[in-house]
Amino acid sequence: MTSGTIAAQITDYANRADPYPLYAELRKQPVRREDDGTYLVSTYYEVRSLANDPRLSNDTSNRPAGYARTGQPDPETGLPPSFIFTDPPVHDRLRDTVNRPFGPPHSPGFLDGLRAELTKVVTELLDAFEGKDQVDIVDDFAYPLPVTAICKVLGVPREDEPRFHGWADALASALDPRPGDDSGQEKGQRARQELGAYLSDLIETKRRHPGSGILSALAPAMTSADLEATAVLLLVAGHETTVNAITNTTLTLLRHPDVLDRFQKDPDLAVPLIEEVLRYEPPVQFVPWTTALADIDVADTTIPKGSPVWLMLAAANRDPKRFKDPDRFDPDRRDNEHLGFYTGIHYCFGASLARIELHLAVPELFRRVKFSGLLEDPPPYRANAVLRGPRHLPVAMEGLTA
Repeated sequence: MTSGTIAAQITDYANRADPYPLYAELRKQPVRREDDGTYLVSTYYEVRSLANDPRLSNDTSNRPAGYARTGQPDPETGLPPSFIFTDPPVHDRLRDTVNRPFGPPHSPGFLDGLRAELTKVVTELLDAFEGKDQVDIVDDFAYPLPVTAICKVLGVPREDEPRFHGWADALASALDPRPGDDSGQEKGQRARQELGAYLSDLIETKRRHPGSGILSALAPAMTSADLEATAVLLLVAGHETTVNAITNTTLTLLRHPDVLDRFQKDPDLAVPLIEEVLRYEPPVQFVPWTTALADIDVADTTIPKGSPVWLMLAAANRDPKRFKDPDRFDPDRRDNEHLGFYTGIHYCFGASLARIELHLAVPELFRRVKFSGLLEDPPPYRANAVLRGPRHLPVAMEGLTA
């Protein structure tokens, strides 16, 4: 992949604050072949079709030599791939097993049972804004809530939560496909090893002394290796994406004061507003680890067997053939079947938890805090092009209500 390719431009940090002009250029050719043989698919119906096509594999061991194989077994720890990097039937078996203690139909009350504790966390985080004239939405609000939530889901002791911040950041960086830069992969591998060792001890403790959280519930049903790999996945998927979703929602509302004014007067706007942010500024911009298992014909192009494929979710979410006036932030948008949480068998496992956190956090944030504006626009962004979101979001505030 040369520096002149559009994929290299998308992963270039210089374009992180606003990649959408690049996505618009990309959509002019719905299926585009890069110089290295990678295919970028950017239009809504084509992305949706391929994400539901069994001929497209999430198992990166199917990739030709020389391409990144994110999620493969770690030779140091022996951990298998998490189920996001597997195909049926392995994927279906693992995902179904993990879903049993996590949500309906087997455990319909599990997520709802978290609401009271997460509401308390939101209140405590906002109470800490008292007396301040500026805050960082990421460090002071958007990060602490999801990490508390996922630790609660897993059954991680509260005193160990701070250790998860560095691990989550490093694991997320390993998903970034920047050409010629292996540093993220190396950091991610070290973090996976350290986190795996921690989880191994925790899982054995849960086997002997079951407690709250899904690790205790899953311990009898899964091998330790599969459970460790699953816990690593849930940490990243259940934390990093929600941090971005909360931050992107805050940034978008502060950039659209007319919508913010409506929202503060009508809290019921929260549902369509949050769904529109997931379309307009999705926390996962693209999926760069799929591979064609056979020749696939799409949009007058044949993607050859063995080709790496990137599914450009954020580009598809602004496809004018699917969404009217797609570059406009419109919480009144109808039929908003966005790809913010992906689609198909790999639809975001934690989407229900993320929506609960968003609906607890965002209305309360804007009910209690009187903002006077952004201190940086655009704010500094994370290096990661896949899990795109501000690294910091400094805002000025005038006061805090009870």
